[in-house]
Amino acid sequence: MERIVVWYLRMSVVYFVAGAVIGIGMLLWPGEASYYLPVHVHMNLLGFMSMMIYGVGYHILPKFSGKLLYSTRIMNIQFWAANAGLLGMSAGWPLVAAFDSAAYETLLTASAFLSLGAVVLFAFNILKTIKSV
Repeated sequence: MERIVVWYLRMSVVYFVAGAVIGIGMLLWPGEASYYLPVHVHMNLLGFMSMMIYGVGYHILPKFSGKLLYSTRIMNIQFWAANAGLLGMSAGWPLVAAFDSAAYETLLTASAFLSLGAVVLFAFNILKTIKSV
């Protein structure tokens, strides 16, 4: 298994634990739960689920198609974009909720677009890999 694929899977597990811990925190401190609800949701969906899908997809789909991955460079760029986007959003939501600052809204928006870019890179890379199957 490629090293970067292992990192996708590792980060998936890290985000799963982080999402669960945030969920417990929301239960213990319900007054602050609204600040962290989007963080909890995105840690579990974009963090755990998507990272797992990226890692497994990059490992399995080229093998199933009998092709080499279209671009390992895109796979590496996408890893960093997905993680930076998720971490930026995870920091941005509570800051926007607590301080309602334009700077924090910019962080949140830029991070969301970075996450979207990572999704598009994954889709492009996988579709180009399996295109002639």
